[in-house]
Amino acid sequence: MRTQLSFTPLSGIETELLAVLAADTQSSNASDAKPDPALLTADAAVLAAAKTVLASGEFKAGANETILLHAPAGLAAKRLLLVGLGKQAKVTTHGVRSAAGTAVRFIKPRGIREIVLVLPEGDPKILPHAASVRAAVEGAFVGDFDSDTYRSDRKDQSVESFTLAAPAAADKAALQAAFAEAIIIGESQNFTRSLVNEPGNKLTPTILGQRAAEMASQVGLGWEVHSTEKLRELKMGAFWSVSQGSAEPPALIVLRYEPVGVTDGPVLGLVGKGITFDSGGISIKPSDKMEEMKTDMAGGAAMLGAMRAIALLKPKVRVLCVVCAAENMPSGTAQKPGDVQTAMPFSADKPGKTIEIINTDAEGRLVLADGLTYARQLGATHLIDAATLTGACVVALGQVNAGAFSNDDETWARFDAALSTSGEKFWRLPLGEEYAEMIKSDIGDIKNTGGRWGGAITAAEFLKVFVEDTPWIHLDIAGLAWAEDSKPYIAKGPSGVAVRSILEWVRRF
Repeated sequence: MRTQLSFTPLSGIETELLAVLAADTQSSNASDAKPDPALLTADAAVLAAAKTVLASGEFKAGANETILLHAPAGLAAKRLLLVGLGKQAKVTTHGVRSAAGTAVRFIKPRGIREIVLVLPEGDPKILPHAASVRAAVEGAFVGDFDSDTYRSDRKDQSVESFTLAAPAAADKAALQAAFAEAIIIGESQNFTRSLVNEPGNKLTPTILGQRAAEMASQVGLGWEVHSTEKLRELKMGAFWSVSQGSAEPPALIVLRYEPVGVTDGPVLGLVGKGITFDSGGISIKPSDKMEEMKTDMAGGAAMLGAMRAIALLKPKVRVLCVVCAAENMPSGTAQKPGDVQTAMPFSADKPGKTIEIINTDAEGRLVLADGLTYARQLGATHLIDAATLTGACVVALGQVNAGAFSNDDETWARFDAALSTSGEKFWRLPLGEEYAEMIKSDIGDIKNTGGRWGGAITAAEFLKVFVEDTPWIHLDIAGLAWAEDSKPYIAKGPSGVAVRSILEWVRRF
């Protein structure tokens, strides 16, 4: 998608479609209060072109509501699209992101291949120009993604040109910087989505390693991709136990970002679950919706997307990434419930923890256990992991918030602050000794499930064993990694959730 930032007066822009955002300025919450839509632009020509439809009551400026005007009087644009942001008192830059995605998705099935979106003008404390630029561009990239990659009759409806029109009086340098940054972030989120969208036969652990290496080479990251022999050398018994049932070998993916001139300070460790297909192993899953288990590598894909953005945006902090990729399959060589596995030791004088396998479908925490230990061994001083880890988290939070856990309030505060920029929704859940007791094993050190109750929390407690005192955040993205239904601003399919939040957390260091 070609992108540009324009400061041309709106009336003179020749385009297939000009999109303008609007808010409902009606402050009353009374049930009989009529919406009072207003365009978030000071351009007289656009205001005049939309005056009649705004007065008609046909368009109420609800969140992501649209109305299309053909041949708008006084404008060079062929069409004028109005997109709602909802109540003015609740307008945020996150709403701008969704509205931009809505505008892009509106034109795609209509054969319109170019769009000019007007940067909304409003209270600069609520809609600062630079933040709105970033949100709008990110939303446009998110809206342009579709998951029908393998349809033989696919008609590519991708938007060819996206222009963001800003006021002439704006700070051009600041907006250009925000615009360039947003392109990187939007493309990185879509890179993650493209990985998550791939079926298991097209994205094996080996191929995921290849895709990661190609990306790393393109953006200047250091990289290594290892397989079975390295796992054995490192004594990654937990990771290997998941891999052993599959004919496909595992992949241990390591990426490094080393900014010029930075030789001390924190080293941030990003660790992702990369289960490219999860059958459940011997504790096999029900067949219903098992095809969606190709997405069980979404946490690892989010880390790869975040690393792509980090490499291009160049924050002044060292970052390493570990993605543990494997298939979890049932076979004669697969691990069994009741088996005891030994996780990777952190050091020669510190033996690895022994893990009683209660359920082979609780495999994500096993690969993450060794991934977290390895990241610490490589020098990570702070850790963040992401995984489609538990259905229990979806039961608790639905498909609105993803789950988050942390053993360090200061580290969590950085992440929580990052959400104000990323616009993503994470809800912090508790940890505690009472939950840790639930994963103690009679035969080994710990067991890989704590039973039905508090399943997302006991999974986090399992991971906490392997981070020890290292400041750490765990993201359980099971409920948000795949959008079950299309929304006005995003297609059904992979969401790329956590890429923006992980990136912002890193940048806050």
